[in-house]
Amino acid sequence: MFAVLKTGGKQYRVQSGDVLRVEKLAADAGEKVQFNEILMVGTTVGTPTVEGAAVQAEVIDQIKGEKVIHFVKRRRKHSSKRTKGHRQQLTLLRITDILASGGDKSGVKAAVGAGSVSAAAVAAAKPAKKAAKKAAPKADKAEAKAETKAAPKKAPAKKAAAKAAGADDLKKLSGVGPALEKKLHEAGVTTFAQIAGWKEADIADMDEKLSFKGRIEREGWVEQAARLAAEKE
Repeated sequence: MFAVLKTGGKQYRVQSGDVLRVEKLAADAGEKVQFNEILMVGTTVGTPTVEGAAVQAEVIDQIKGEKVIHFVKRRRKHSSKRTKGHRQQLTLLRITDILASGGDKSGVKAAVGAGSVSAAAVAAAKPAKKAAKKAAPKADKAEAKAETKAAPKKAPAKKAAAKAAGADDLKKLSGVGPALEKKLHEAGVTTFAQIAGWKEADIADMDEKLSFKGRIEREGWVEQAARLAAEKE
């Protein structure tokens, strides 16, 4: 039996015993992980995923992909050229089991990307939110509803302004406009200091997450952000 799983923004057709490389997972060699985002199992096609299906795998090792050379040359009055190398961090694993159902009750650790929030942290946060809602008195709920009704229509704009308070003007970066700045804000990137601190893995992760297609390195955002952050200080 085969299955099609999704991880790291890519889809893989696998069957028991297959060895494959995927985007780096937060797991050590020898650990067993489970992929829960299954698009297809045998002849069963998900809508978009197959409920209860899972693919389990054993982590063999944490490795790096082949080196990719990135060369940029600008033919202008003040010409410049830059060469960079990148090796994508990957996880090598072996498929052990394909579950058509019952994956949600297996108890095996979920496969989570190394740059993501762990599943345990998400699960731990949910009960706390529910408890907080139960603890809130009815009077507070009534008061909140009254404030919502009384709030002017422009409240969302004020909220957005408050959220952006303290953020740098990312439009100063080459190739960044209002739409791209909004995408960066939604991804939690609001200051030049954050961008200046990006490493190769961070750049690759952000490039894939927001479909920048190499724009970060091509436009030299990290160097620009470092200079702008220094000027700000």
